[in-house]
Amino acid sequence: MAMPVVDSQVHIWARSSPERPWPARHQPHRAEPITADELLREMDAAGVKGCVLVPPSWEGDRNDVCLDAARRHPGRFAVMGRLDPTLPESRGLIADWRKQPGMLGLRFTMHRPTLRPWLTEGHIDWLWPVAEKHGVPIMTLAVHTDMHLFDKVAERHPGLKLTIDHLGLTTGKDEEAFRGLDHVLALAKRPNVAVKVSCLPHYTTDPYPFRALHPYIRRTYDAFGPKRMFWGTDLSRLPCSYRQGVTYFTEEIPWLTAGDKEWIMGRGVCEWLGWVIK
Repeated sequence: MAMPVVDSQVHIWARSSPERPWPARHQPHRAEPITADELLREMDAAGVKGCVLVPPSWEGDRNDVCLDAARRHPGRFAVMGRLDPTLPESRGLIADWRKQPGMLGLRFTMHRPTLRPWLTEGHIDWLWPVAEKHGVPIMTLAVHTDMHLFDKVAERHPGLKLTIDHLGLTTGKDEEAFRGLDHVLALAKRPNVAVKVSCLPHYTTDPYPFRALHPYIRRTYDAFGPKRMFWGTDLSRLPCSYRQGVTYFTEEIPWLTAGDKEWIMGRGVCEWLGWVIK
């Protein structure tokens, strides 16, 4: 592949401490934090050039750890950051959001019962036109049955780039996890919507090379095409080595062409987000 491999989602974080406490929300994916230095070692061993860093929810709406990594390693890391869209002061941040060194856009989780009203009740309807106006891409995780709401957002704001994380997978394994995939595939008719084929091994009981995932990957490919589907691992939930998280896509799916893999494994997400890997 001519284009370097770029992971569309990895969390890094710091321990909770009195100086930098976590909010009382969720448990981390694993007890030991993934640091930028650890991730760089993993990337080098797996042949991954770059990672889109996503600050995890258990740290709250803060981006400092990821932005520091991107400042120190601009050729390896960039950030899809967090903010609380329900705070009035957040509205004034969007215009200059991408002026922060290493910041590419925004990422929201709206799949939990406490967060779904952001989408279902229109609490963040202000965000879509402002992000569209200022060219700020948005990644989001939401449940399958809410995908029709993103269809409306994408239709009303054709200049807004929306990416659905993890194919909208939030719970279950195998058929249970993928039962609502058609809701996601219906968004393919909107050219401003892409999907992340990320974290997929977490949602199957089938071991590496995860052939049980192939039919779902094929359906996604047939709907979105290789230019709007972005490989990623969500490394802190990957049930295999990082290298295997790469090769189950690059070596184990025989119908993907070399050109397909160039787009899926990095070129697509970089062009979508405007990240130039040097």
